[in-house]
Amino acid sequence: MKNSIVWLASYPKSGNTWTRIFLANYLANTKEPMPINQVNKFGMGDAIAKTYHMVARRQIDTRDLALTLSLRDKVLRGIVANNADVNLVKTHNIKSMALGVDLIPNKYTRSAIYIMRDPRDMVLSAARHYGEPVDQVVSRIARSDNATQADDKTVAVFQGSWSEHVKSWTSYAPYPVLTLRYEDMLANPHEEFAKTLTHLGVPVDPERLDRAVRHASFDEVSKQEAEAGFVEKPAGAEKFFASGRSGQWKTDLDPALAKQICKDHAKTMKKFGYLE
Repeated sequence: MKNSIVWLASYPKSGNTWTRIFLANYLANTKEPMPINQVNKFGMGDAIAKTYHMVARRQIDTRDLALTLSLRDKVLRGIVANNADVNLVKTHNIKSMALGVDLIPNKYTRSAIYIMRDPRDMVLSAARHYGEPVDQVVSRIARSDNATQADDKTVAVFQGSWSEHVKSWTSYAPYPVLTLRYEDMLANPHEEFAKTLTHLGVPVDPERLDRAVRHASFDEVSKQEAEAGFVEKPAGAEKFFASGRSGQWKTDLDPALAKQICKDHAKTMKKFGYLE
């Protein structure tokens, strides 16, 4: 059994899906864009309920936190059981413990790619995505007990506060961790996505890279969503790919809420260039 998991980790609405779509297009290397609803062929998530049913060999109550956490090790072991060198796994979990269970165990991990985004933009995107008032999202991302509720499709995800999440993934680890900022990815997609390929040990071909960047562009994925929908879109959201811009908080976020975010996360925001 290999420690083959490469975590594609982020706080929600920070660029994880974009990264996965790019990687799927690069690895598929097709002339036409990879359908966004087939991206999961090139990786999976760690919170998919059906994988927990599979390892339990029965339908379980996904809302039973103790039960789902007790099954997590079997789920991860099942992922690495294919003996592949690399298994891409999306996660929004904090790199920590939950009820005594190690969420991101070293024994299965090859490396990690961590994607972060200015939390002032992230809360706007999350509010649209989850159908929550922005002030509630601002409050939630400051709490250590922040976690998503389980449903029929997913188990609970333990996020913690935004600052705790970032710190957990960017602090020391016994394996390589590539840290990317969403804003840099927007400004220099070829350069930043080339870093992900190098991190994975995949040769960078300039022509193939350019094609994958175009196939994963906001215009392309939003067009696909309009035509065929996107399986990862929450039922209550109007659309998954809503904007994709950076700096939107300057015009769309209540200044009092922007100030609160800066107060709650000043140290981490300064460290990663989001505050002077």
